Amino acid sequence: MEGKFRWLLIVAIAPVAWGSNYYVTRNFLPADYPLYGALFRALPAGLLLLIFVRKLPSGSWWWKALILGTLNVAAFFVLIYLASQLLPSSIAATIMATSPLVMMGLAWLLLAERPMVLQCVGAVFGVAGVALLLGTASNGVSTPGVLASVAAMLLSSCGYVLSKKWGAELEILTLTSWQLVAGGLLLIPVAIGFEGAPPALTMPSLLGFGYVTVIATAVAFVTWFAGLRHLGFGSAGLLGLLNPVTGVFLGVVLAGELLNGQQVGGLGMVFFGILIGQPLLTQRFRRAKGLPIGGTTPGQFGAPGQARTAREDRGATIR
Repeated sequence: MEGKFRWLLIVAIAPVAWGSNYYVTRNFLPADYPLYGALFRALPAGLLLLIFVRKLPSGSWWWKALILGTLNVAAFFVLIYLASQLLPSSIAATIMATSPLVMMGLAWLLLAERPMVLQCVGAVFGVAGVALLLGTASNGVSTPGVLASVAAMLLSSCGYVLSKKWGAELEILTLTSWQLVAGGLLLIPVAIGFEGAPPALTMPSLLGFGYVTVIATAVAFVTWFAGLRHLGFGSAGLLGLLNPVTGVFLGVVLAGELLNGQQVGGLGMVFFGILIGQPLLTQRFRRAKGLPIGGTTPGQFGAPGQARTAREDRGATIR
């Protein structure tokens, strides 16, 4: 149990880093260069990890790495970079908060992994919190920015599920590096063809790219994939709601964005959704209150009082 709590803390690194990425992109990276922005983020991070693993794909993993690199890296980075430039950090970050429901739905459809009831409830509370934030922060919202952010969320959710379906036999660092390198290489001709010469980089933009490459990409993706392996889509996906919380926090503290009472209530709902969707935390609460502790198997959606399976206790394998 202590081991799983440790993994909750580890996987939380990823959404916090991604949430901070919105502010860094919007304020320090060159605008109007989304393709080079994605390229400068993905390829150096992938090469950095590849130095450690020193292993190239083989067999079917050449085309699998290309597909996953497109979904999770190339297309995702371009779209999220555009969203970061077109939307306030709080709005761009909160759209991604809908990903837990999408991931759990795709995992149920493609992998026959049924989510637990409280995880679904937690995701609904999270989405409701997102709706409050989106419904009240209307200034600065552009339709292309919203569409880019939604597309990024859908593509990455599909990529995460496919990674689990294909990547159980690979080490986390190995598959992460392959995806980042593949996505970065795919972006090179596209960036040159559409944006011409790369942008001139100032010291602030170099430092910004250093942050998004090392922290918001290499470290964040490794901890995210490791968390999905040990916790599964439900628990890890809900921790992804820390992404908008971080984006909102930085928007308020560093960018001077204002929140009204309804938005504060939305953030509270997001936190509540995260907490009730974590089996480890809810079990600790019930034990502290002297309440009976029941379980729910992943294969029995909503069935109370059934013992958790050994597979669930070990955590679903991914990447």
